[in-house]
Amino acid sequence: MAEAKTIARPYAEAAFALAREQKSLAAWSDMLALVAAVAGDGQVLRLATDPRVSHDQLLSLFLAVCGDRLNREGQNLARTLVENRRLAVLPEIVEVFEELKNVAEAHIEATVQSAFPMSPEQVRALEQGLARKLARTVTVKVMVDPALIGGTLVRAGDLVIDASVRGRLEQLAATLNS
Repeated sequence: MAEAKTIARPYAEAAFALAREQKSLAAWSDMLALVAAVAGDGQVLRLATDPRVSHDQLLSLFLAVCGDRLNREGQNLARTLVENRRLAVLPEIVEVFEELKNVAEAHIEATVQSAFPMSPEQVRALEQGLARKLARTVTVKVMVDPALIGGTLVRAGDLVIDASVRGRLEQLAATLNS
């Protein structure tokens, strides 16, 4: 995983720099998601690893599937990835690109695990509270995890807030065992 991200970073940074220069971060985000989806298709993956399939054949197929949804630079990125046999790192390219985009737009995505479903009002209040704490706009993705027993576990970048009953019980057990 770390190696794939290391390989992906220069591609993502180049795409990000170009997208920022063109003021088209959202369009590039969509193009990269499309290219990653096409590259993740089982048949495309088999063809990409088949030594009998030439770069030109694979690129032609790839561009045909993407159609006119890729601009000239997006096609060039696809060409470079095909020629360098790097289609497998496209998910990591998308991930790094989105991280760079979120930093540039002062945005962060938070994952919230809750023991019980949260109402839209609770999610909105959590987004607002995190936005104040992190000085960024925040998008919250909620997942229900009954194993928490009660409370929530929030992850936003490097920030982890464990306000779950399970977390408190684990802290208590660690204190008692030390």
